Amino acid sequence: MFTITEIRSGNSTVQVREEHVSGLRCRISPERLNRRIDSAYVVPPVPDQCPFCEGEVERVTPTFPDGTRIPVGESLTFPNLFPFAEWHTVTVISRAHHVGEFSRRQVEDALVGQTLSLRGRDGYPSVNWNYLPSAGASIAHPHLQGLVDRRPAVLAERYMKGGFRYLLKHGENYWDSLVEQERDSERFLFGDEICWIAQAVPLGEREVRAVFPVSTLPEFEPYIGTFAEGLLSVLRMYRSLGTHAFNMSLFFDSRKTGNGFRGFCSVISRINPNASSMSDSAFTERIHQEPVILTLPEELGQFYRNG
Repeated sequence: MFTITEIRSGNSTVQVREEHVSGLRCRISPERLNRRIDSAYVVPPVPDQCPFCEGEVERVTPTFPDGTRIPVGESLTFPNLFPFAEWHTVTVISRAHHVGEFSRRQVEDALVGQTLSLRGRDGYPSVNWNYLPSAGASIAHPHLQGLVDRRPAVLAERYMKGGFRYLLKHGENYWDSLVEQERDSERFLFGDEICWIAQAVPLGEREVRAVFPVSTLPEFEPYIGTFAEGLLSVLRMYRSLGTHAFNMSLFFDSRKTGNGFRGFCSVISRINPNASSMSDSAFTERIHQEPVILTLPEELGQFYRNG
């Protein structure tokens, strides 16, 4: 499924990993953990006016064309005021501006709100979460973003094309082969219907992937509760490692096509918000698309199992 090339650099060893199906590459350099660019998480003060806080969210956020928003439990879903997709919605997850630890109900309700807002839209849906400013959240109040475009995101498109080539060449579904292999690897974390693994060729620090048994968003709906529970387990692991900020994306096909694609989720940890605005992403990650990773996926799997 992937290759590892080890390079000696000074007194260190760097791994260059490449995933065959997608062509993605990364560099893993555990020695760079010694830079210690992350800092302890400090809860930032609540701003005087947050558009997603209770009282404001009902007053200042836009509504759908029929004049409504979508309430599910604590969550509230509405169109994005500044969209960058053909269909772009926002789900405020909680009434509280800061959440110490999300409950399964909060995450599940927010995901249901997202699926309702994306239902019936033609194109390729994704559900996304930037948590905290150091992960790209322009508003710290926890919220999801749903996108639907006529073309899939670059990452999803790589797997759609690569998975179809794999199906034609081997006569097997790539995702089924991947799950079968990873269940017996050091990278396997947990899961039966949804398989959670430390991604062998990570896109970001401590990347965890969830592989779904279905390909489309409507098919995913019965698994929302199970997924929410699994995601919270991963977030607890991140926090036990001292990391609070993260990015998450779920990708789905536009319809059932028989091309061998499975929906999947990618979660990566990010450094905590800090006064110096130092980031854990630089030109290698954002321009070269070849991230420099600090944590070996096999070590992440061991940490989860021992935790």
